Amino acid sequence: MKNNVLLSMIGLMVILLSCKKETASNHAEDATKEHQAHWSYEGETGPEHWPEIEKNSDCDGQHQSPINIIIKDVKTDTLLTALDIHYAAETKIHDVVNNGHSIQYNFEKGDYILFHKDTFNLKQIHFHEAAEHTINGIRYPMEIHMVHQNANNEFAVLGILAQEGESSKPFDFLEQYLPVQQGETKAIDTSFDLNLNFPQNKNYYYYKGSLTTPPCTEGVNWFVFAEPITISVEQVLKLQQLMPINNYRNERPLNGRIVSASAL
Repeated sequence: MKNNVLLSMIGLMVILLSCKKETASNHAEDATKEHQAHWSYEGETGPEHWPEIEKNSDCDGQHQSPINIIIKDVKTDTLLTALDIHYAAETKIHDVVNNGHSIQYNFEKGDYILFHKDTFNLKQIHFHEAAEHTINGIRYPMEIHMVHQNANNEFAVLGILAQEGESSKPFDFLEQYLPVQQGETKAIDTSFDLNLNFPQNKNYYYYKGSLTTPPCTEGVNWFVFAEPITISVEQVLKLQQLMPINNYRNERPLNGRIVSASAL
């Protein structure tokens, strides 16, 4: 009799533990599904829904990016001199990742820019097809974002527009590490001189905006180069195969902000 009671109790414990494990598994599965219901560039998770999806973000803020830069409304600022860029040829790319929104190259510490006597260290570069910023309503095929951050977690982003034309040697170098499937990270640990990415004319537009993806953090210093670089059609197509179609956010209203031009 005692043995039967003991066996019954053991059986009950096994059932309870099994149920608990199944419940935990279900919770983990639900959490994964919730994480998968992430922001995107279209449909119910597209830009117009970002404020709902990322509730604690700035995505519904008043000083958002990107913007349409209307040249006739731009004010030349004599204090905006040449960008103080400190990029070394020996700085290494740590890795490349396909985060599902773009192809992103992460850099080891070394490259930086100085703005208002503040150091902003280069963190990563990534791509948008088509471009996010427009000039007089014209949208270029691609835009490169070079994201920098200072000790106070404030951002400065260099935006380089790209038009179709001659092949870009820097792109040839970067694309040798592709393809990278969504969610994949590939170690690189190779030096790359980012100075090769810049247009010959380094005049730029400056304004205060935000990150163009959630959490859409505001207070970002934006430097958008006036002159585009060129990339070949083949290079554009190769990146298109690996990134979401049209991974760009549409222009946001200025809401009284002033766009300035450098005085070079």
